[in-house]
Parts: sequence; structure tokens; C-alpha cells
Amino acid sequence: MRADARKNYDQILAIAREVVTQQGADASLRDVARKAGVGLGTLYRHFPTREALLAALLAASFDALAQRAGELATSASPDTTLITWLREAIAMTQTYSGAIALMVAAISDEGSALHASCVTLKTAGAELLSHAQKEGLARADMDGNDLFALISALAWLADQPPLVPRADHVFDIIAEAILQGGTAAP
Repeated sequence: MRADARKNYDQILAIAREVVTQQGADASLRDVARKAGVGLGTLYRHFPTREALLAALLAASFDALAQRAGELATSASPDTTLITWLREAIAMTQTYSGAIALMVAAISDEGSALHASCVTLKTAGAELLSHAQKEGLARADMDGNDLFALISALAWLADQPPLVPRADHVFDIIAEAILQGGTAAP
């Protein structure tokens, strides 16, 4: 990529992160281009669809969560690791209001620009869950798909203003249901 194209790409992503954080997944791409100081054509050359732009935004976050899963796995007990990571994954998905619906659709659509990032997230969680299961600390009847669904459901609460005050309590209930020992919060 040419230096000027790379500069535009990075600028668009930085501005998109701000705009999408403020306005949600349905943020105006015109606003992103205008605030980034590029034309709409330049934005679309780098990101041909809204989903491609969101995929680029989420990929870095999902990769960081996957790396975080590895770090946590070596630093704490498997049950604490799983619940800590689950809480962080939910918080990350709540950063971009409305993105959770796109993630849910993308996990089963291999043609989606978000698919690979969603699989990365699901795989990281599945590994932590599996480790806790091997230690007898988590339900044996769950898998990575169930964990991804729970992340999606709990993140959805952030998009529902009347339910936001209940989110932490609901998380604790779910965490206790996942863990065999009943200890929810690290």
C-alpha cells in the first residue's frame, strides 16, 4: 500500500472508531469520510461496505481478546480466567452499539467480512471454556457456540436502555450457571 493510501486508511479507521463508538454500527459513512478528511470514494475504496469497515474495527479488538485469553490462561485459575475474559468480551462488544446483530449474522456466514474475526473470538472463548471444563469447574454441556451466544445475548443488553441496570446482575447469574462451583465474579 502506498504511503498516502496507508495514511488515509489509518485516518479513516481512527475516525471510524470514534464515530461508530458515538453513533453505533449504523453511523453515517459520510460523517466518517468528512471527519477523516477524505472523499466518500476514498472511504469506499478502502472499505467497500459498512460491514468491511466494522470488520476492520472489530478485528483488532477480537485479536486483542484472543491474546488476552492466552495471557489470562497462564495467570489465574480456569474458572476465574473464563469469567474475567467473558466479562471483557462483553464489554468490548458493547463498545459499538448495534454491532452485535452483525456479529451474530457473521458467525455463520463464511462470506461475511466479519466472519474470521468472530471465529477468532469464539475460538479463544472455547479454549478457556474447555480448560475450565477439563478441571471440572465449568458445565460440561457447553461449547464455544454457546459461549458466543451468551456474549451476544449479554452484549445485547447494552442496546436496551431499560435493561442496562440489570446487566451486571444478569451476568452474575449466567456466570454462576456456567461454573460448577457457583463462584461468578473473580
